[in-house]
Amino acid sequence: MIALIKKEMFNNRIREILSFVPSAIFPAIIFPAIFIDDLGLFHINDNPKIFAAIIATAIGIFTRSIIATIFSGLASYWLLIFVV
Repeated sequence: MIALIKKEMFNNRIREILSFVPSAIFPAIIFPAIFIDDLGLFHINDNPKIFAAIIATAIGIFTRSIIATIFSGLASYWLLIFVV
């Protein structure tokens, strides 16, 4: 419903608060995908998703590129699954 309202209708304070929504929602989506397995259990030991997420985060910090971050995360995850 908020998407249907024109941005000019919000004051600067509301716009500032809403600018933080994507950064707050993203971890809530990513965390379960990385740390929870198919059975719904919290899985840390020998989890290749954690290592791939760390590599992707490092690449993202250094390159500041979304494409490089996505490709490095996928490549490292596949490498960890199929090779190691």
